[in-house]
Amino acid sequence: MKLYRTAKGPVVEQHGLFYKSRESWDNLVNNDDVLEKLEAEIAGAIAVDGSAIQDLLPVIGDQQELWACGVTYYRSMVGRQEESKAAGGADFYAKVYEADRPECFFKSTPHRVAGHLGGVRIRKDSSWDVPEPELTLVVTATSKIIGYTIGNDMSSRSIEGENPLYLPQAKTYDGCAALGPCIYLTEQSLGKETMIRLHIKRNGALVFEGEIAISQMKRSPEELVSFIYRESSFPHGCLIMTGTGIVPGSDFTLAKDDVISISIDGIGTLTNTVE
Repeated sequence: MKLYRTAKGPVVEQHGLFYKSRESWDNLVNNDDVLEKLEAEIAGAIAVDGSAIQDLLPVIGDQQELWACGVTYYRSMVGRQEESKAAGGADFYAKVYEADRPECFFKSTPHRVAGHLGGVRIRKDSSWDVPEPELTLVVTATSKIIGYTIGNDMSSRSIEGENPLYLPQAKTYDGCAALGPCIYLTEQSLGKETMIRLHIKRNGALVFEGEIAISQMKRSPEELVSFIYRESSFPHGCLIMTGTGIVPGSDFTLAKDDVISISIDGIGTLTNTVE
């Protein structure tokens, strides 16, 4: 089952049919039994046409937080070492990749997050910027993973590479993230063969592409949730980006009007334009 947040309210997709939900978005994304609730609500309901999923909003509740985890893929560790080598921070990333404790950090409040087809930004004081395509967990107040979505963790690599202590400035700013196009609601874990794909186009031409299976993730989603929830409460639930394994090289940086498309098997495609 897929759940879309539209300007006119939540829309449920099941077996290729679409249904409008009467429930509020914030209540749905913080409900441990959301699948059961929505199945009961749409039972016997009249389906609507596909135009109901127009004007998509970011799939984050108005009172939720977006968190993120880093260096969860080997390629991410290598990329971070490359960008921070001159600043003497390369060893930090090798150590956190092997450590028991993962890198977890606050990413964004809802007003800084774009939805599908929305605009994302690169900082004016950064010279090296990339998108980071990430499987993103939808987690309730009780720490239950109720679904998955696609996340674009926009990153200023020049700022983070200058000094690892600048991570908050490299990661958190207006237009620093995107989430969507929907939440894939399921009681099951995603298959290890699930692929994440990234395509970036400039003036209509493909300038970067990459893909990776989530089997390459060193840490499990449950492990990441456990650390973020260890000493923090989320009364409205939260979303957690799980890290990236697709890292463009130092010869690539985003530019205005680039079109970023991130696809994850079973969820869909999140597309954003750099403003």
